[in-house]
Amino acid sequence: MKKVVVIVGPTASGKTKLSVELAKKIKAEIINGDSVQIYKKLDIGSAKIKEEEKQNIKHHLFDVADLKDSYTVYQFQKDVRKLIDDIDIPMIVGGTGLYIKAALYNYEFEDEDKKLQDNLYKDSSNEEIYDQLLRLDPEIKVDKYNRRRLVRALELAIQGNFRSEKNSKDELLYNACIIYLDLDRQILEERLHIRLDRQLDEGFIDEVKTLRDQDIHINAIGYREIDQYLDEQIDYQEMKTLIIKKSKQLAKKQKTWFKNQMHAHILNALDDDVIEKAYQIVKDFLNQKE
Repeated sequence: MKKVVVIVGPTASGKTKLSVELAKKIKAEIINGDSVQIYKKLDIGSAKIKEEEKQNIKHHLFDVADLKDSYTVYQFQKDVRKLIDDIDIPMIVGGTGLYIKAALYNYEFEDEDKKLQDNLYKDSSNEEIYDQLLRLDPEIKVDKYNRRRLVRALELAIQGNFRSEKNSKDELLYNACIIYLDLDRQILEERLHIRLDRQLDEGFIDEVKTLRDQDIHINAIGYREIDQYLDEQIDYQEMKTLIIKKSKQLAKKQKTWFKNQMHAHILNALDDDVIEKAYQIVKDFLNQKE
């Protein structure tokens, strides 16, 4: 199985710095695992890595989608898996748990380029499709009222790919070394305040204004609250307070997700030797024989 290094953790935990230092040591290339940083023009608010911070390390899947386009988790899954195949030592870095897990595990999505229900099976009822599916895969459990899933399951069964035999979402498709950066809540809040002040100094509000001029409104933390501020629904201090509150809530969800969903090495982000600890874990992982 292809080996993949993964750096995850809550927002503001130091993933970017650790990933660059680690990538230099192991000659890895970094793949973005943040659903907002995929989009162009969302630079300040998403805390996107700056060119000078990359230190000549190759970074992938940043600024690949236009804001008016739809970039789904399914598209992310396809793009990341291709990059994993092409890169010698791939390293996924980010905080969007569903996206990262969908790329690494046997998550199955509808092929958005196929509209089988509109052609091959357009004259068949859900019941007829379900009966045909049961004849091929008697042990399958699927919602017979979800036509898209029915059609997809039948297509797979016809190919001899039976869903009933899959462990699906709990099955890793790669040999992954996952490192989770943990951070004390109080320290996290301090970092969030510092980061927000820096973002505002760098022009976060102007970034949102530019998007508004193009009639673009982003439903993401920070962008959403600044929109409310510019619409005079809340004042400046309320805007800052809301951003911090929502960021803390997100960090809590991220921590729960990664600790429950992925078997990770947990490192204290504040340890002086956190880079060396992470390097030792990854070096041992890369040196392991299959």
